[in-house]
Amino acid sequence: MLAEPERDAYLARLGLEAEPPSADALARIHRAHAERVPWETLWIHLGEVWGLDPVESAARIGGSDRGGYCFHLNGALAELLAALAYDVTRHVGGVHGPGGPTAGDMANHLVLTVVGLPSDANPGGAWYVDAGLGDTLHRPLPLVPGGYDERPFHLVLDRTPEPGTVGDWHLTHDAAGSFPGMAWWSGPTGMDAFAERHRWLSTSPDSGFVRVLTVQRRDATGVDILRGLTLSRIGDREARTTVASPAELAAALGDVFAIDPLRIEPAAFADMWRRAQAEHAAWEAAGRP
Repeated sequence: MLAEPERDAYLARLGLEAEPPSADALARIHRAHAERVPWETLWIHLGEVWGLDPVESAARIGGSDRGGYCFHLNGALAELLAALAYDVTRHVGGVHGPGGPTAGDMANHLVLTVVGLPSDANPGGAWYVDAGLGDTLHRPLPLVPGGYDERPFHLVLDRTPEPGTVGDWHLTHDAAGSFPGMAWWSGPTGMDAFAERHRWLSTSPDSGFVRVLTVQRRDATGVDILRGLTLSRIGDREARTTVASPAELAAALGDVFAIDPLRIEPAAFADMWRRAQAEHAAWEAAGRP
C-alpha cells in the first residue's frame, strides 16, 4: 500500500487531488494517467533495470517524468487506486497477434478491474481499467460486452466462455491500433505471475521491446507514438516523420511526451541514439513500410 506522501506525489503528477471513489473520479484518474504518464521503453534502451515492485513503480511515477510499460503503469495504478479505497483487482492478460490469443501469450500484460462503482451508463459498477496498452484506452470501460468508441478507435469487449478458449474476457482493438487484441483471465493475481515474462520482455534480444525504442502517449482525440526513429500521430492532426538527429529525438521526448531529456545521462542518451539509428537503418534496408 502506498504511504500518503507517495500517494499525494502520484496524484500531483496527475494534476489531481484525493477524493472519494466514484465512477467519475475513476475516469478522471484514468484520463490523467493516459495523458501524463507515458508508455515507454526508454529505460530498457538507457540500460536502466526496473523491477516489478508496484510501490517502487508508483514512487518513480510520482517522483519523475517517466512511465514504463504495462507492468509498471498498471501495477502502480493499482497501488494508487487501492490507496484511494477503490476495490481494484489485478489479472493475467495477454496481448496477441492476428491468429488470436494463445496460452503462450498470457502474462505478457497486466489488466485491472474495479468494482462497486455504479453509474447511469454502467449500473453494474464493474470497470475495465488499463493504462498499460499505450495506444488503446483513454478512459475506463464498463466491464460489459459491447462496442466502445475511443477516438479515433472502435474497441469491442467480449466474454469468452467457450471451453478451450484462452481467457475469460477479450478486447478487440481497432484495425488502426498497434495490436489485434488482448485476452485476460477474470481471476485475481499477484505481481509474481509476471516475473518471468518481465525478465524476457526487458532483456531478451528477441523481445520487440529490447529491439525497438517505443514511447506512446494517449489523449482524448488520438495517440502520439515514437517507434524507433519514426514519430507519428494517429487521430486528429495525423502525421508521420522521421527523427533525424539526437537534437530532434530530445525535442520529441520533451515536446510530445513531456520527458525532460536533460534528466537523462548524456552518455546513455548518446548510446540510445546510436542503437536507435542502427535499428532504423536496418528497418529501412529491409524495405518495411
